[in-house]
Amino acid sequence: MRQEKRGVLMVNLGTPDSPTPQAIKRYLAEFLSDRRVVDLTRWIWWPILYGIILPIRAPRVAKLYRSVWMKDGSPLLVFSRRQQQALAERLPDIPVALGMSYGSPSLHSALDSLLTQGVTQLTVLPLYPQYSCSTTAAVWDGLATLLKQYRRIPAIRFIRDYAEHPAYIAALKHRVEQSFAQYGVPDKLVISFHGIPQRYADEGDDYPLHCAATADALTVALGLPKERVLMTYQSRFGREPWLTPYTDETLKGLPAQGVKHIQVICPGFAADCLETLEEIQEQNRDVFLHAGGERFAYIPALNADPMHIDLFEQLVTQGN
Repeated sequence: MRQEKRGVLMVNLGTPDSPTPQAIKRYLAEFLSDRRVVDLTRWIWWPILYGIILPIRAPRVAKLYRSVWMKDGSPLLVFSRRQQQALAERLPDIPVALGMSYGSPSLHSALDSLLTQGVTQLTVLPLYPQYSCSTTAAVWDGLATLLKQYRRIPAIRFIRDYAEHPAYIAALKHRVEQSFAQYGVPDKLVISFHGIPQRYADEGDDYPLHCAATADALTVALGLPKERVLMTYQSRFGREPWLTPYTDETLKGLPAQGVKHIQVICPGFAADCLETLEEIQEQNRDVFLHAGGERFAYIPALNADPMHIDLFEQLVTQGN
C-alpha cells in the first residue's frame, strides 16, 4: 500500500527583498504583471507600467518601506515566517513551507521543498481570509502553472477562504478587546479591508461579500451596535473606481461628524505589512488627526498570535 504523507503550503502575497528602488522595481514589475492583479491589455499596460509607474513609484515606495523595515527584513516576511514556524511546531509530523506569489521565498521553492520530502497530500493555505480573484485566485494560478513541471503531483486541498471561521472571528475579537482595554472604547471602530477595482466585483468577484461577512460577524461577536462600526476599503491604485467607501476619505470626514476617537483594524491582512503599518498607522492616522480627530489607534494584525495559529491548525487539519 502506498504511504501517504501530508504537507502544508502557506502562501502570502510577497514583498521586496530590500527597501531600495531597485528591489522595489523588481518586485512591483512581477506583481503588477500578473493578469489577476491588473487585467488591462498588455500593449496598453506595459508602456504605463515600465515607462511611468515603475520609474516614478519605486523611489517613493522604497522610502515608505524604509519607514517600517524591521531588523530581520520586511514586516510581511518576518511575520509570515513566524506564522510558518509556529504552525510547524504545532504539526511536528507534517512539513510546513512558506511561499510568496511574488518575490522570495518563491512559491516554486516552497512547493519543491515539500514535494522533495515526499508529500503526497498537500493542503494549500493562502493567507487571505476573504477570497479575491486578485489574491487567492492568483495563488491557484501560480500553483497550477508550477505543477505542470512535475510528473507526479500531490492530492490538493485548497482553502479558498475563511472569512467567517469561528476561530478567526474569535481571534479578531480578542485583538479588538485588547485594544479597547488599552485605549478605551472608541467612538467608532473602523474595519478597513484592502480594496479591489469595483469592476472586478461587478464581473463576479465575491470579495465584498466576504468582507461584509467578516465585519458583520466581528461586530456581533463584540456586541457593538452597528452604528459604532464602519467598514471601509483602503489601498486603491489607479484611476478607475474601486470599492467604496474609501478609508482615507472616511477618516477625513469623521471629525466633522463629532467622531474624535477611532480605532482601526484591518482583518484582511493576516500579517502586518506596508499597507497596515505605514498606510494606516501613519498616513491615515495623520489624515484623521489633521481633520480634527483627537485619538487614533491601529489594532495590529493577528500575525503569530497563538489564537491565529489555532485557526491555521484547525484549517489545515479539519477534514483530514
